[in-house]
Amino acid sequence: MARDTIIERCEANGLRMTEQRRVIARVLEESDDHPDVELLYARASAVDSGISIATVYRTVKLFEESGILDRLEFGDGRARYEDAERDHHDHLIDMNSGKVIEFVDPEIEVLQDRIAAKLGYELRGHRLELYGVPKKTTKKD
Repeated sequence: MARDTIIERCEANGLRMTEQRRVIARVLEESDDHPDVELLYARASAVDSGISIATVYRTVKLFEESGILDRLEFGDGRARYEDAERDHHDHLIDMNSGKVIEFVDPEIEVLQDRIAAKLGYELRGHRLELYGVPKKTTKKD
């Protein structure tokens, strides 16, 4: 889990936190998906109708540059965001629906370390994205 809230980490980094930035930060913290700017704007403007999409773009960019958010690109032309302090996980992207499924697999973690060591490296981090489509299931009569 995240050590501190997004707002606390922004303040610790010396970022000026306007009320609109606080709303955007809270919306991000409450997200259990990987919202893009348009979705963040819809959620934030439902809380504060005075928030413009330009404010959301600027805030997301600031949070990303400050290491508060991670930018994710899953090949659909939309940048999505998640809290940089979330527990490690990988992603499986459904190519039909665009749904992003988070998962952790201990076997994959061990294999990645083994591959890095075999190639003469100590693994310091990684990002794994799998892309797939649901398997077709057949009903037996």
